[in-house]
Amino acid sequence: MEERRHPRRWLILIVLCLSTLVLVIDNMVLTVSVPPIAEDLGADAQDIQWIIESYILVFAGLLLTAGSLSDRFGRRRVMIAGLVLFGAASLLATVAQNPEQLIAGRVLMGVGGALVMPSTLSILITVFDDEERRKAIGAWSAVAVVGLVGGPVLGGVLIAHFWWGAVFLMNVPIALLAIVAALVLMPESKGPARKADPLGMVLSMVGMTALVWTIIESAEAGLGETSTQVSLSVAVVSLVAFGIWEVRCDAPMVPLGLFRDRVFSGASFSLVLLTFANGGLMLVLTQYLQFVLGYSPTETGLAFAPMAVATLLFNGVGATLGNKIGNRPMTAAGLAVIAAGFGVLASLPSDVGFGMLAAAMVLIGIGGGLAMPAATAALMSAVPAEHAGVGSALNDTVQQAGAALGVAVLGTVLSRTYTGAMPDAAPAGASHSVSDALALATATGDSALAATAREAFTEAMSASFWAGAAGVLAAAALAVILIRDRKAPAGEDTSAAGEHTAPGRQDVTRDAGLTTAA
Repeated sequence: MEERRHPRRWLILIVLCLSTLVLVIDNMVLTVSVPPIAEDLGADAQDIQWIIESYILVFAGLLLTAGSLSDRFGRRRVMIAGLVLFGAASLLATVAQNPEQLIAGRVLMGVGGALVMPSTLSILITVFDDEERRKAIGAWSAVAVVGLVGGPVLGGVLIAHFWWGAVFLMNVPIALLAIVAALVLMPESKGPARKADPLGMVLSMVGMTALVWTIIESAEAGLGETSTQVSLSVAVVSLVAFGIWEVRCDAPMVPLGLFRDRVFSGASFSLVLLTFANGGLMLVLTQYLQFVLGYSPTETGLAFAPMAVATLLFNGVGATLGNKIGNRPMTAAGLAVIAAGFGVLASLPSDVGFGMLAAAMVLIGIGGGLAMPAATAALMSAVPAEHAGVGSALNDTVQQAGAALGVAVLGTVLSRTYTGAMPDAAPAGASHSVSDALALATATGDSALAATAREAFTEAMSASFWAGAAGVLAAAALAVILIRDRKAPAGEDTSAAGEHTAPGRQDVTRDAGLTTAA
């Protein structure tokens, strides 16, 4: 088995992690860049919304198509193309002179990111065999947490010492390094030749874009708005048509039969519920830290450091234990620990010290380190080798959808609970937004209003995190019920297959066309 492993697999993993890191950091760094961008470019609230959301919409809409293209034309080739586009678009964003140019840059960055993301995981599972794959997935998934914490901190430093364009300019050398390393180190892999599915591509792009747009808009305007209802209708019609077409198509872009596999379905729905909770975590906790505890944006980023460190440490623990006890117990146990962390967050008062906050973050980090690699390994082990790219895209898509849904649903819980907790005598603006309440209190010198708003937000945060904890516990239950760890018979070669083998799953390094020559 040792001689069949790619000799440069750990160097390849560094390239994959670097490619993923640049995408995650770019999204997170934008959170602290909005004020200087708005001031310098004269961007209004609608411009800022499009600067942030244009990337998300394009990225989510193209993921499935990008995964299919990587299987068809080569995963390394598609990843490199995505890195080239992402780097070039970052340069465009760096020199943008108005909001429209910056939005155009963000759209192109979304296209590049969609090409990169599915290819990274699909290349990973073709390079690493079952014995090492969990460790590799653990390292790959830990990168997201590092970017989550490091993004806002790095952005704050760059803006303090340079200008807002530096947050985009930093993508260029990272992308160039990843491109060169991919060309030198990385093998090419692709699935067997099959016909294109242009109708499936169009329906998936329209449907996913409309779905994410509906989720984002419903958090702001609710489902009563005509525009939201129209986008929801487009999403439903497109995705239903996509499902019908993919079932009937001779060469479907996405093999929906994967969802008949209980392991794939269990891992997918567990990841949806987990990212649902985590999406709300970032939305709610960043506001709590800044509006209630008075943290600066940089301090807010650093407050997530305990979670990042715990995730990194327990990714290794999870990978080691996962090979011994399997994906199901690791996923369920990790999710239970995450739920406990959400419970601690839900119990925090408005004047909490950093110790209790750090304890909750450590619990969430431990649980994530145990659960995420196991759930991802379970999902990808159920994907046939020829569909590694689109399988990775499905993994990315369900997580994007879960995070967007978490922001919408838990954001709604937060908003409504906050409004309900504010006294009837409070000014109208203060009853709908804690930031408006604090701004009004500062302008009028009303310290009582500020204290009331902070207490109301803390109550609203508690309700949101209890809802998040319920979602994570539901994910743990699904993992226990649906995920199964199937062990290969004695003597069977499992060097390139997961513990669970889906119908049609074959040796990855052989049938994915992977070149393992040094």
